[in-house]
Amino acid sequence: MLSLTADKPRLSPLPVILGAALLSGAILLWLIKDAILAGGFAAAVIAGGALIWYARRLFPTREVDQAVVTDWAVTRAAAQAAGLAIAVTDRTGRIVCASDQYGEWFPGYPVPPEIKVSTRDQERLVAAGRAAWRDGEAEVPGILRGSLQLDLNVVRTGRVDDYLLWRFASVRQASVMDDYLRIIEGEAGKQISDAGMMCVMIGGEGRIRAANLAFTLRATGRSDSNIIGRDFAGYMRVDAKGRIFFAQEESQATPIRMIQVPLRPDDPQSLLVLVMLDDTVASVDGISSLAYVETLLSLLPFGLGMADRDGRLLFYNNAFGRAAGIAADEKPSYPGDLVIGEDQAAVAESIRRYAIGPQMSGDIQVRLRGAPDEPVPLSLAGVRGLGEAAVLLSLKDNSEESRLKKQVAQATKMQAVGQLAGGVAHDFNNILTAIIGHCDLMLMRHTPGDSDYDDIQQVKANSNRAASLTRQLLAFSRQQTLRPQVLQLPDVVADVSSLLKRLLGENVKLEVAHGRNLGTVRADPGQLEQVIVNLVVNARDAMPEGGTVSIRTFAVSAQDVRDMKHEIMPIGDYTGVSVGDTGTGIAPELLGKIFEPFYTTKPVGRGTGLGLSTVYGIVKQSGGFIFPESEVGKGTVFKIYLPVHAAAAEPNGGATSKVKRAATETWGTGTILLVEDEDMVRTVAERALTRQGYTVVTASDGEQGLARLSQTEKIDLLISDVVMPVMDGPTMVRAARAAHPHLPVLFMSGYAEEQLRNSIDIDEVAFLPKPFSVNQLAEAARDVLATAREAAAGREPMIPLVED
Repeated sequence: MLSLTADKPRLSPLPVILGAALLSGAILLWLIKDAILAGGFAAAVIAGGALIWYARRLFPTREVDQAVVTDWAVTRAAAQAAGLAIAVTDRTGRIVCASDQYGEWFPGYPVPPEIKVSTRDQERLVAAGRAAWRDGEAEVPGILRGSLQLDLNVVRTGRVDDYLLWRFASVRQASVMDDYLRIIEGEAGKQISDAGMMCVMIGGEGRIRAANLAFTLRATGRSDSNIIGRDFAGYMRVDAKGRIFFAQEESQATPIRMIQVPLRPDDPQSLLVLVMLDDTVASVDGISSLAYVETLLSLLPFGLGMADRDGRLLFYNNAFGRAAGIAADEKPSYPGDLVIGEDQAAVAESIRRYAIGPQMSGDIQVRLRGAPDEPVPLSLAGVRGLGEAAVLLSLKDNSEESRLKKQVAQATKMQAVGQLAGGVAHDFNNILTAIIGHCDLMLMRHTPGDSDYDDIQQVKANSNRAASLTRQLLAFSRQQTLRPQVLQLPDVVADVSSLLKRLLGENVKLEVAHGRNLGTVRADPGQLEQVIVNLVVNARDAMPEGGTVSIRTFAVSAQDVRDMKHEIMPIGDYTGVSVGDTGTGIAPELLGKIFEPFYTTKPVGRGTGLGLSTVYGIVKQSGGFIFPESEVGKGTVFKIYLPVHAAAAEPNGGATSKVKRAATETWGTGTILLVEDEDMVRTVAERALTRQGYTVVTASDGEQGLARLSQTEKIDLLISDVVMPVMDGPTMVRAARAAHPHLPVLFMSGYAEEQLRNSIDIDEVAFLPKPFSVNQLAEAARDVLATAREAAAGREPMIPLVED
């Protein structure tokens, strides 16, 4: 738009002309001294000035102030806001401004007289422009451009009337085709699609002019396909019986029915086609096909249900109800009622899509209302020809699978934590060996009553306490040294019953019951006693007001194991022992954590968190299984299953081959090669053996040990750590035995003997677990040397006789 400044006040030209004539005449008279000539010149000046003034009045000119600003952006914004199709042209016929609506109706923004219309309408546009320049305004009604009918108004405008404003307006024509087009493409068409009705409008040439979402999805398989302008017949096929199907669907698809509605009396080929499924329900022996299918589905063990096009749940079998957690008295109306709120919209949308689209199937992940933490797959499949039923739903009962996954995840976590605990315990054993050894050496120099004696004893006592915790870590990680025996569980319970009564106190009652036909098990009796004691102490702590602790032994057959469906528990015969209480119980969310080390629900200072982890490790290392069962407010039961021992021919009639020698003097003679990578352990062991009378040669790794062996004239005993850098103990012993086949060997390690023997695989070696005291090391060296001498004398084969 143009913004013009106000006119400035103008001076009258007559005084100016007279002044100029007098001044010029006076100058000429002064120069030439001729009054007639000077007067004539002055008269000529007056006449010329008058002529110029008259010409300016006759043909006035207007000057545009320099402050005038042409702001077409404001003009265009105003036209956009009003939704107008306008164009502004100047005197040269060039467009200086136009709206977006003008560009949509006339692509390329041509000047109005050059718009592509009929020749007659184009002549009317040119004439309208001329009339507007001449008269200030012109009107041109009824301009036809394709399906548009436009009225034109042209106005001369601007501060100096130097622009033409062309304004086009669409003339609304009543058309039934437009009404149907608006219905199909608008909100009404979406609602028709949601109801499962397919609707398409066809022009006289047989091409599609409009289609709703349901038809597009069914005809092409995609809701975003562009089918406008395509041949309608190309999406259909007709079989030999004259039935109509969608061309892209398989031969077993449901036929469709089409209702044709003529749109224009003068053009019978222009149609509105309503496409519906052929829902004529067949019957089987007088029973509707839908009822027959429901009967079949109810007999299947799979979770199946059916929903209609509106998403209502029509039917579901018992397996579906169990998988979805539907109570017996509950009647859900929609599948979305079975899932959490966040998933309801996704379920409803999927059912709608499968109900109106082609027959297809797929899965979505949902979270059930009863188990919101674990997604489960919900399978959907579009079905046709079953009356109201439009979608088949399938839901798998994953409760057992989820339980097994949790058990496997728990077992994997426990194994990883066990490996960590075993590594930590191994390093602690080395440290404790050095501490306990130095305490023993210092006690040899002090007598009871000495000022330092009690302090050293206190250090040793605390070290032994730390060693006990380390053994618990090894028990949890299944890396402790066990001394298994063939035994009966009732005997173990009987041996520990007196201790349990003292632990429980007066307000807790102990009940013991034994089953019949119990098989023998192979386990460490001392460790089993620790298992029972730990479980009973936990049961006591769960009953602060008193209660009953029950210990029961029972036989479990292979068939019983099958019935329990514990897939992580191999089928076989077991002997079980259970420890139950009537205490507070364990919350379900805590059951998966109770066997983790250092996890405890007891107050600070009341427990280390290693009790149940120790139980778990001992049971697993003994080849058994432990399962907790708990209900809050009613109590907890721990059930332990140990495999029944199959008796086999064993040396000495199955009795243990390890015979503990009577304690004698630990003094000895001979040369011992000591190989240990930990300096503090090597120092303690060297000093302890030297004090017992042995000559000790030391080495810090396997390679150095072999070098010392070759440099020393005679080695009577080789004492070595198992795990060492560069060369480990077993590798060194194999190389040493190649040159000295009967060299006695004593291994010492912070790892379990059973674990190491599987990897060592060397005959006639003894084992001393860490941490050990000075006396234990001396006794071990004495026993191995004595056994070696007896073997050399040919009286008996060498048998390792060392115990904790």
